[in-house]
Amino acid sequence: MNVSLKPFDFAQAVARAGLDKNGMPVQKGKAVEKSDFSAALTSALKTVSSSQNTAAEMQRQVQMDNPTVSIEETMVAMQKAQIGFQATLQVRNKLVQAYSDIMNMSV
Repeated sequence: MNVSLKPFDFAQAVARAGLDKNGMPVQKGKAVEKSDFSAALTSALKTVSSSQNTAAEMQRQVQMDNPTVSIEETMVAMQKAQIGFQATLQVRNKLVQAYSDIMNMSV
């Protein structure tokens, strides 16, 4: 498994977010293509879960003295899984806070 870090590509990140180079939404015809928040959240959760499972498996392999799995790769995979989990936790906290704020608004 390749766990090397890749340089951040800002242009690719902007394109994935559905924005043009100026930060404006990319328009198809007259309507802006809407992204499905539920699908994006589900995909992100699956990715975090997958990275946690990979890190756990690598950790097991290191504990069993598998010569093909290095401790360095395992530690990087574990840190990536931890960062992904912490980011997911922060998003969840922000969503709960936003829900609470909306529910406490007076009408």
